[in-house]
Amino acid sequence: MRIIRTPEERFSNLADYSYKPNYVNVDDGEGGQLRIHYVDEGEGEVVLCLHGQPTWSYLYRKMIPVFVEAGYRVIAPDMVGFGKSDKPTSRDDYTYANHVSWINTFVGELDLTNMTLVGQDWGGLIGLRVLTENTDRFARAVAANTGLPDAKGIPDEMAAPMHEMYKTIPALPPAEMGEKLRANENGMGFMYWIKFCDEYPDFVVSDVVGMSTLDGLLSEEQKQAYDAPFPSEEYMQGARQFPSLVPIYPDGPEIPNNRKAWEILAAFDKPFLTAFSDSDPVSAGGYKRFQEEVAGAQGQNHATIKGAGHFLQEDAGPEVARVIVDFMIANPIK
Repeated sequence: MRIIRTPEERFSNLADYSYKPNYVNVDDGEGGQLRIHYVDEGEGEVVLCLHGQPTWSYLYRKMIPVFVEAGYRVIAPDMVGFGKSDKPTSRDDYTYANHVSWINTFVGELDLTNMTLVGQDWGGLIGLRVLTENTDRFARAVAANTGLPDAKGIPDEMAAPMHEMYKTIPALPPAEMGEKLRANENGMGFMYWIKFCDEYPDFVVSDVVGMSTLDGLLSEEQKQAYDAPFPSEEYMQGARQFPSLVPIYPDGPEIPNNRKAWEILAAFDKPFLTAFSDSDPVSAGGYKRFQEEVAGAQGQNHATIKGAGHFLQEDAGPEVARVIVDFMIANPIK
């Protein structure tokens, strides 16, 4: 596995992100090592904050101080391929199973216990798999604009026509792609997102993050920070590949594992909170399955974050953090 590291100077003087870097090595699955960067701030019970695509731990900068002030320890790793973590240069190295394995190993290397998972976007897809494989390490969980896709309700015979449908979709410019994503005609909206990330030639991470916030705007300082991990196309293979890994087809390689994870998650009776925003076309309505099927979600004060888009940490970070703090206080570890 060939890997590269973003030069450290790319991360100099980022606005509101002056956290000391921490690193741990994990097996890459091929006999080598990958270095994962993580933020480690505060003391107390652990809040494990997992980001999605194409962001990194910078996304949690508005939430970390709230958790620390409330007396918690925040662990916020950068997924492999993102932030200050190592970046394989081949898209083939980025698989759903690999990412689950890498975060599983990360949690084990730090020997984290009594954790509260906070997973958004791919942070949930990966984090919930890690939780179901290590339920004894987790005390609570928060799902925020995320899911655990397993193609539920989609007949197996739909796989072939879905793949054929995807082939007909063009890689549209960001604005047009965003319109297709929001319209979601015939359930095809997300396919336009996959095709854009996979093939569109001018892939700028800060543009992607910006159009996924409520007002579609980022400051120049914020753009610099979100683009910092990706000085060239070679560094973007994880950001490009992630959407293609979402198990939306019934013949997807991780469908069996996600269905098994759902069986475990349904029986997870520790406190489980949904905190979804009101203006996210990607995950709209995704909270319902968690609330209906997860044992620990019953009777919880689930939150709707108003005035926030897909990246609710960016749009309403302090508010989201306070909702989570209130949830943890209301559900003390026994």
